[in-house]
Amino acid sequence: MVSPATRKSLPKVKAMDFITSTAILPLLFGCLGVFGLFRLLQWVRGKAYLRNAVVVITGATSGLGKDSGAIVAAAAEILQCFGYVDILVNNAGISYRGTIMDTTVDVDKRVMETNYFGPVALTKALLPSMIKRRQGHIVAISSIQGKMSIPFRSAYAASKHATQAFFDCLRAEMEQYEIEVTVISPGYIHTNLSVNAITADGSRYGVMDTTTAQGRSPVEVAQDVLAAVGKKKKDVILADLLPSLAVYLRTLAPGLFFSLMASRARKERKSKNS
Repeated sequence: MVSPATRKSLPKVKAMDFITSTAILPLLFGCLGVFGLFRLLQWVRGKAYLRNAVVVITGATSGLGKDSGAIVAAAAEILQCFGYVDILVNNAGISYRGTIMDTTVDVDKRVMETNYFGPVALTKALLPSMIKRRQGHIVAISSIQGKMSIPFRSAYAASKHATQAFFDCLRAEMEQYEIEVTVISPGYIHTNLSVNAITADGSRYGVMDTTTAQGRSPVEVAQDVLAAVGKKKKDVILADLLPSLAVYLRTLAPGLFFSLMASRARKERKSKNS
């Protein structure tokens, strides 16, 4: 049996149920709607940010990383044609495979010229026009190896570490001019990067690594880069779980990271010698 006290409280319970069903649920759905609207606005702003923009994208085939004089001339020609550059994507790069002991200093310099000095020179050539307009976005396509190094990639990793450091400094210095700087650090991408890599003596590597062959689609990575630029992100890692975790492991547990890299070096050396 229901007691008189309980019977009196029933109308209050029903009233509370009514309030919950008519007020709280719509509020929840309203919050979800606001979140969806926020994401939609982000998407629209990203598209508007890129629409009709003058975008310069460098590539390894251009040879811009090899000659600073060519870079300055190319920058001047670009500015003469368009008057300004909204977005610069430093994408030129060359990979490397070899042991440190066998690698000539000329190879180290060649990799550094293409992967580091090339983007730096072009950025510096276009930067004054961006500062004058107080508008521009500079993107550096670095690598996950710009945040941690793996064996037999010394020249490549060094060039990408230098790239990360330079553009991190640039971001801080350009904040007063409202110029955006984004560093993208991809993992393995299914391209010919390993095939076109150079070896310790400067010759072409000519091998499609398994990790590269199993890498992400270039189209997918390009879409992610486009999204990151549209959202004006500052630093983006585009890698699978294990490489991403390795970056944090390098910082949080360096001893363990170094042991794992030493083990990797032993396995790779043994595989080559067998």
